[in-house]
Amino acid sequence: MHTLCARGTMKPEISAAVGFLSRFLRVKGHVNDRQLQTFSQTLQDMLAEQYKHHWFPDRPCKGSGYRCIRINHKMDPLVGQAGQRIGLSIQQLYLLLPSELTLWVDPFEVSYRIGEDGSICVLYESQPAATSAPAGTGSSVSSAPPLVDSHISCKEELLVLSRTSPAKPYMMTVSS
Repeated sequence: MHTLCARGTMKPEISAAVGFLSRFLRVKGHVNDRQLQTFSQTLQDMLAEQYKHHWFPDRPCKGSGYRCIRINHKMDPLVGQAGQRIGLSIQQLYLLLPSELTLWVDPFEVSYRIGEDGSICVLYESQPAATSAPAGTGSSVSSAPPLVDSHISCKEELLVLSRTSPAKPYMMTVSS
């Protein structure tokens, strides 16, 4: 079985991405705790629903895919909808969130970049869980098969497409 099928959701990844965006609203905005909670829950629900129904249904497990949240000259539609739900206009969101933000929500990793030439930083990273053999088979724990996919994530695709000059170093931070 595909690792993401067994796992079911990308809840930790979605939570990390939503928490990252929510911190900007808390720090830079005049958003009260109730508005912040509503924004976070709305965005989390919309991302989870999108993951569940619309992400790469042609993959081995329906729903196993990647999400790239972009805020540049165009606001990501889900971020815009969550902001409007708490009374923030798109223009207000542009003032509160970093310009040229790319946030990648991939299975087992969430990372971001601010600016087109900014460093890529990892917000969340985990490993696929080990699977246990059924009781009585004599087998112990074996590691899950690696994710093998002919598709590349939006982060990898963007990096490949933007490689017109020598590669820029990037910094990674890991949290658990």
